[in-house]
Amino acid sequence: MRRVGFLIFPDFQLLDAAGPISALEIAGRYGRGAYGLFVLAAVPGEVKSSAGVPLCATALGDAPGLDTLIIAGGDGVEAAADDPAVLAYVRACEAAGVRLASVCSGAYVLAAAGLLAGRRATTHWSRTQHFVRRFPDVRLEPDRIFIREGRIWTSAGITAGIDLSLALIAEDLGEDIARKTAQQMVVYRQRPGGQSQFSALLQLEKPGGRFGPLLAWARERLGEPLPVERLAEQAGMSPRNFARRFVEETGLTPARAIERLRVEAARAQVETGAAPLDLLAQTTGFGDPERMRSAFIRAFGQPPQALRRAARGVIRAKPSPPSPLSPVSP
Repeated sequence: MRRVGFLIFPDFQLLDAAGPISALEIAGRYGRGAYGLFVLAAVPGEVKSSAGVPLCATALGDAPGLDTLIIAGGDGVEAAADDPAVLAYVRACEAAGVRLASVCSGAYVLAAAGLLAGRRATTHWSRTQHFVRRFPDVRLEPDRIFIREGRIWTSAGITAGIDLSLALIAEDLGEDIARKTAQQMVVYRQRPGGQSQFSALLQLEKPGGRFGPLLAWARERLGEPLPVERLAEQAGMSPRNFARRFVEETGLTPARAIERLRVEAARAQVETGAAPLDLLAQTTGFGDPERMRSAFIRAFGQPPQALRRAARGVIRAKPSPPSPLSPVSP
């Protein structure tokens, strides 16, 4: 049996914990008792979520021998990330070889414990600017649904915790059980459109954002070369200062932001049009189809051909024979 702890705190986001708990509980039934689940908190007892609905938690350390620790996010995460008892427990889990995962802003706890330094990580897109300022040593990728770096996993907001949980289940119990779990929960095993937070660039271009006008300008010129030097000139800054300030505000390098603009423009045409992919690669600034393909895989987890086929309905999931999972309710 794999023992999984869920670390919560006052004002945690309820679905950050309940989503993964439900996914693992269902997978555990398919896997014949594969998981033992424990809710943990620095102060045991009833812990109220930001919705006012509590979960009952046991004290940190009362579930020895954990295989995995999943950290919820929510309004109270910054207080949790400043709690010495929480940070000491998370560090002890890491030292003991426990697999660590965070949902939404739970990444703050991992970062405050020093476990994300130099690592790729993600969190909810709305937290990007604050997270980058507080933890500049983390290689934040704010447009991802979840990221795995060795034994440490981080995921985006709220329902992304279910995506992450399904990936953990696939690693533990195999793809078949992960797929059955997704079916039972009536969610996608892998989201259509791949693994990206679709709101990330909207946040970068929000009204009043320092680089919003620049990104709008670049969006109209995606077929042209857009090196850092040209972007800096348009912003009225030196290339070095521009690159530094851009990362501080957006969490993305200028090159990665331009790639995101291009890949989203190309995706719209891939899914709705019939233009050859090599032509789309030219008109959206990638230059050649292979560069565009690599960018699609980074952004969406799938090549453009797969998105085009899915959009046209060529690929249809073959329904599995009914397989009731008693006593789980449908």
